[in-house]
Amino acid sequence: MIRIRPMTVADLPLGMRLKAQAGWNQTEADWRRYLRLGREGCFVAELDGSAVGTTATFIFNEVAWVAMVLVDEAARGHGIGTALMQHALAFLDERGIRSVRLDATPLGRPIYEKLGFVAEYTLARYEGVLRSLGRDGPVVEPVAAGGLTQALRLDWEVTQTVRIGLLMRLFDEDPDVFRMVRRGEEYVAFLASRPGSNARQLGPLAAKDEAAARALLADAATRYAGARVFIDVPRPNLAAVRVVEATGLTTQRELLRMGRGQPVRERIEWLWASSGPEKG
Repeated sequence: MIRIRPMTVADLPLGMRLKAQAGWNQTEADWRRYLRLGREGCFVAELDGSAVGTTATFIFNEVAWVAMVLVDEAARGHGIGTALMQHALAFLDERGIRSVRLDATPLGRPIYEKLGFVAEYTLARYEGVLRSLGRDGPVVEPVAAGGLTQALRLDWEVTQTVRIGLLMRLFDEDPDVFRMVRRGEEYVAFLASRPGSNARQLGPLAAKDEAAARALLADAATRYAGARVFIDVPRPNLAAVRVVEATGLTTQRELLRMGRGQPVRERIEWLWASSGPEKG
C-alpha cells in the first residue's frame, strides 16, 4: 500500500540516500532549503510502511516547479513515482497554480507525459573545469544588497517567474557567490552558484548580451579555478552553448524542460543557465 505524507527534517537522511543512489548533486543544505521554500509542499512516499520516495513543489506566485522525484531502486515498478506526482499536482491544483514546470530525466519523462506535461526545450548539462575566456570584457562586480533588487528584476524579465524567495535565500546563505555586470546604472547580467556534492552548480545566469555573460563566466573560471562545475544551458540559446563550450566544459547529459497548464514565455536568448533542475 502506498501512502503519501508531508516531508520533514527527520526525512533528510532519506532524501540524501535517494539522491546519492541516483547520482544527483544536491547537498543536505539544498534539502533544508527545499523544506523552507516548499513548506507543506514537500512529500514522502511510503510503501507498506517504509519510506521509499520523495518529491517537492515550489510555488512562485502563479508558477510552480516540481522536483526531487526520487524512488528507491528496490521499490520501483509499484507506481510510486506516479503516486507522488499525482499528489503533488493535486496539491498545486488546489492552490490554483496556472503553470507547473519541471526538468525531466529520461526515466521520468514517460510519467510526466501521462500526467499532461508537454516538452518545451532541452537543457544540456555541461561539466568540467572552466577554462579562462580572458578578462578583457565588462567589469564584474559583487552584488550588494541594493544590487540584488536589480538582479531580481532581471530574473523576472528572463524567467517570467517571481523567484524572490529563492534568490534572496541563496543570497542570504552566501552573498559572495552573486556577481553582476552593469552598464551605467543598469545591471545587465548576474550569475549565482552553490556548492554541490559532486560539483559546484553554476546558475542562474541571466544576461542581456554575450559580452556580459562571457565576463561572468571568465570571472567564475578565476574564482573557482581547478574546481569541477556543472552548468545547465538551454539548447535553443545558441550563443550560450557556444560560449560555454569555449570554456572547455563537455556535455554530461540532457534534461527536458516540460510544462503543464498555461505556458511560461521565458526569454531564452537572455537565459544562459538554469538555476538547476530543481527550480528552473
